[in-house]
Amino acid sequence: MELGLFLALLGAALATFMAGIGSSIGVGKAGVAAAGVLAEEPSLFSKVLILMLLPATQGIYGLLVAFLILQGVGIIGGGAGEISNLEGLLYLAASLPIAASGLFSAIHQGKCSVAGIHTVAKKPDTMGKSLIIPAMVETYAILALLISILAINGIGALGI
Repeated sequence: MELGLFLALLGAALATFMAGIGSSIGVGKAGVAAAGVLAEEPSLFSKVLILMLLPATQGIYGLLVAFLILQGVGIIGGGAGEISNLEGLLYLAASLPIAASGLFSAIHQGKCSVAGIHTVAKKPDTMGKSLIIPAMVETYAILALLISILAINGIGALGI
């Protein structure tokens, strides 16, 4: 039964790791662009900060899924019970939507944020429009988060 727990923990680790990598890359790209803009126009700090932080949300989503898995297997909130191999595999599968989507959407959201930062640098009054473009990428991370959460909740309902 130890394999089941390992598989569940692997799912929690993948959700955190992959979404976190994507967020790090996305925020890093946007941070470089933000620093360049702030060197020329420090008054735009709050606007570029918002755009820079958008790709960070996928890492938070991955962490949330990891917490739900850890709670589901009993590591958080009570000692871990026996986890069957099938249950562990199901938790691993439930982590994959946010793990993969978090990785790729955060990177692409970072690229869109860079474009928004450059737009705001030239025309500060376009902040609202510049925010919508990377926010559209966020939609797919939210959909993946929803699927991962529904799958994790469904595992408990199966009573395996």
